[in-house]
Amino acid sequence: MNILVTGGSGFIGSNFIRYWLGNHADDQIVNLDLLTYAGRKENLGDIASDPRYTFIQGDICDAAVVEKAMSGCDVVAHFAAESHVDRSITGPAAFVQTNIVGTYTLLEAARKQGVQRFHHISTDEVFGSLELEGTDKFSETTPYDPSSPYSATKAGSDHLVRAYFHTFGLPVTISNCTNNYGHYQFPEKLIPLMISKALKGEPLPVYGDGKNVRDWIHVLDHAKAIELILTKGRIGETYCVSGEAEKSNLEVVRTILQQLGKDESLIAFVEDRKGHDRRYAIDQSKIVAELGYRPSYTFEAGIADTITWYKENQDWVTKVSA
Repeated sequence: MNILVTGGSGFIGSNFIRYWLGNHADDQIVNLDLLTYAGRKENLGDIASDPRYTFIQGDICDAAVVEKAMSGCDVVAHFAAESHVDRSITGPAAFVQTNIVGTYTLLEAARKQGVQRFHHISTDEVFGSLELEGTDKFSETTPYDPSSPYSATKAGSDHLVRAYFHTFGLPVTISNCTNNYGHYQFPEKLIPLMISKALKGEPLPVYGDGKNVRDWIHVLDHAKAIELILTKGRIGETYCVSGEAEKSNLEVVRTILQQLGKDESLIAFVEDRKGHDRRYAIDQSKIVAELGYRPSYTFEAGIADTITWYKENQDWVTKVSA
């Protein structure tokens, strides 16, 4: 099988490519990535010479580039997206362009070339926010209620993907996944940011009261879930993916400090983010029942693994942060 991965030099995409090539020896992967600030060639430096891997630097909004990259590919795994909520608040235009126009460009090329499956990686943030003290969870039938330019543009791209299935018969699947963490995550995100600052003994900035809850998943568990969807998932279906680890931001930070043997006096509460959703949680009973998915990492084990990686790869952190 030949797979086009968009955004394959980013955090989740690079981990997926490495995971897929490690488990599918006969497959070929084309990685189309513009190499913006969060997409780095270094993220896949260890497989750059693998004959099964091809890298193309280009923009998913450029139809000619997309059509060339997609030529001969059986499957598209669409990771490429602007994904940082804070950046979407200060500069939403890039999110509209990449997340909506880019997805449209890919869908058009996939329709013309007759790909066998177009898998769109999305987020639980499209569903909005849950009550902090509640027990409700997002599922595949939850109405969309995005709160930020980021989640609004991801919601728009989800709707486009479904429209191409219903209108043109394009064979699509969608996954809405919760917050990822793990190796190669850009240091602006919560967990790598807190690890990096804790290692330096710097204050750890926590938004608001720190009680905002997210459901965390190790990036390799996410890769496993996508593998199951690509190989077993039903065309036209959406699958919600969870790490089964609901934690408040404060719990996450405290876990990191505890594992590093650092004092909680490093925690520094800062002004809350605009439109900050209080709680995300996912009911993943559909992917469990239909595809047999279960996460392999507990949160504590996943954080330990992630801390070890960042401690051993401070050169990477310094380079991508420059």
